[in-house]
Amino acid sequence: MHTRVLSRHGDGAAVPATLEAMVEASTGDWVWVDIDASHADLPDALAIADLLGIDPVTLADVLADEEIPKFDDYGEMIGLVLHGLRPHAVRSHEVHSFLSESTLVTLHEGQSPSIEVLWERCQASAELASGGPDELLARLADTLTRRLMSVVEAFDARIDELIEDALDADDELLENLTAVRRDVSATRKVVHPQREALDAARRSDSPLIGDRGRRRFAEAFDVANRASHGLDAARTALSETLDAYRGAEARRATDLSRVLTIYAAIMLPLSLIAGVFGMNFVDLPLGDSDHGFAIVMAVMGTVTVLSLGMFVAAGWVRWPSGQETSNALGRGLVEAARAPAVVASSMFVVPLAPVRIARRATQARRTSTGSKTSRETRR
Repeated sequence: MHTRVLSRHGDGAAVPATLEAMVEASTGDWVWVDIDASHADLPDALAIADLLGIDPVTLADVLADEEIPKFDDYGEMIGLVLHGLRPHAVRSHEVHSFLSESTLVTLHEGQSPSIEVLWERCQASAELASGGPDELLARLADTLTRRLMSVVEAFDARIDELIEDALDADDELLENLTAVRRDVSATRKVVHPQREALDAARRSDSPLIGDRGRRRFAEAFDVANRASHGLDAARTALSETLDAYRGAEARRATDLSRVLTIYAAIMLPLSLIAGVFGMNFVDLPLGDSDHGFAIVMAVMGTVTVLSLGMFVAAGWVRWPSGQETSNALGRGLVEAARAPAVVASSMFVVPLAPVRIARRATQARRTSTGSKTSRETRR
């Protein structure tokens, strides 16, 4: 457990202090006690809670359970649970705050970037340190919520990239979209309760929160409200992105079916000609001619060109550009190079399939036998 104290006297900036000096002093504008503790540090935390006048049962519940953002008015003390973001991760952490007449106590597990920033700025700027502990708590709430708002902006930029990938029917889109949707859902579960908690704080009639403190809580509420609407919009945009991807996939499948249809339509008359001249009859046309084969091939080539020209004129086929042709040729060469490796691997996979099936069946029998033995032992 790590405990530190920041105290402000007069009109200057805040200065570091000790816990003993904080308990003895009574002339400071406010005192901020920041505690970094986990459930394992409960005995030491309870000792400090006794000095600060915090209910031990409340502190034990704080360290034991995970709580969503909320606002509680205990009369002589106000409890406010807020969530912030961990550094370098889209994952929230809890910050439990206890506000009294001249003291602000924050309790969290692990480093909180928002607390670190506000802690340093209060020591560097007398203006940021001005006001009572209620304004200090409102500034902390605004800092925590603005970090959540920055994630919403990052989501918007990421969704723009996903939209471009969706229009191109990128194969990795579903995986990336699922990851973003999971992060948006986790952040949304935090932002909505935090907006309600800040709304309760700005509407509170507790004497511990002054008019300036309520105005600052109102500003933090506005940030949380924008973040909430931004997350709802991001969720809608992700659904629309998925629909766009499905449309692009359907378009790709339609294009593929169109190519196969055109290929079959061109090959149909050629197959007819080849079938007619491939019949075993003596009196076939051009059967005795020295140029019969060339004439038939020329007719087949003419039919191919006319059919392809008809599809181009109808708009079903377009002539590819030089770059598209080179790209298609490059992909074809890559697939041709991969084909022997795929065939060779399949030659090993197919003979080993019975062995793998037998191994899985053996493992399944061992698992079922172990579970039966454990059930009999419990009995």
